[in-house]
Amino acid sequence: MNIAHKDVSEILVDCRSVWKIFGTRAAAAIEAVETRGLSKKDILKEFNCVVGVSDANLQVRRGEIFCIMGLSGSGKSTLIRLLNRLIEPSLGTVMVKGKDVASLDAAALRDMRARNIGMVFQSVALLPYRTVLENAAFGLEVRGVAKDERNRIARAALDKVGLSDWTERYPSELSGGMQQRVGLARALAADPEIILMDEPFSALDPLIRRQLQDEFRQLTKSLDKSAVFITHDLEEAIRIGDRIAIMKDGVIVQIGNAEEIVTRPADDYVADFVAGISRIHLVKAHSIMQPVAAYRGDINALPRAAPEADISALIELTMQSEHDAIAVVDNGAVIGVVTTRDLLRGVAT
Repeated sequence: MNIAHKDVSEILVDCRSVWKIFGTRAAAAIEAVETRGLSKKDILKEFNCVVGVSDANLQVRRGEIFCIMGLSGSGKSTLIRLLNRLIEPSLGTVMVKGKDVASLDAAALRDMRARNIGMVFQSVALLPYRTVLENAAFGLEVRGVAKDERNRIARAALDKVGLSDWTERYPSELSGGMQQRVGLARALAADPEIILMDEPFSALDPLIRRQLQDEFRQLTKSLDKSAVFITHDLEEAIRIGDRIAIMKDGVIVQIGNAEEIVTRPADDYVADFVAGISRIHLVKAHSIMQPVAAYRGDINALPRAAPEADISALIELTMQSEHDAIAVVDNGAVIGVVTTRDLLRGVAT
């Protein structure tokens, strides 16, 4: 199918009221959740069970990079393992491409993992006595793909991540960033529609980390993949994600794009997270513009910008202009005006 004709609104992953409770009395705790609406704290006190994920609802669309962000113990890694049933949900439904993952038998689950979902962990777990090419081809080998064919596919995947000259090397000869690229190539070789990434770059040096973040986003978009990316770093989530879910104590506190989360935090917890985040590349003209009727000058004389222009671009336009405002234009019509005061408010809010 031509990528241009794909339905980008298609939901590939759909979590509906998903819970995961750990403990010997988990079944009783779930019953209490359903009948009495107990909280995480109540469940720990009454049943000595730990709530890993509490009533999670999220959807991942085709072609979207969906980041799940939270501190250690927030439930983010538990949640991602529920998506491909590495662990079983205690309650609720996980749908992948319209199929209830919990309903799949062992063979169907293996097939879904092999064909629809690739996963890259923080510890990439390369096989030390196999070459880079053999590691990249390993998933295809497990599926029974012939050697010549799997090597051809693995070489193409390694080329996509910039390792075409390293196919005969061994993991011990690679840097941490290169090993992560092999892990990504291994996932890509299976040509999954969805890639799950569990803090893959967190152990890397900052410079390499930023480089891989940019490469991952560009590669995922160019291949029209969907991705769920786990991180404890909000700046990483903002750099990579189309949308971000923020978790705390097993609960998804807020879901939104970076601009929404930074400018309209759902509670004090999220507000504390975003307090140090620069807004100049996040806040857009459509968020800070004022109505056309509120501007007293000649709108036709103003420089123009699109609704998605960020504050950095608006500042640059303002510095180049002799006027005190910028007209925001959509489909040829002026829909608002951004003044210097609006820019200051956008930076400070």
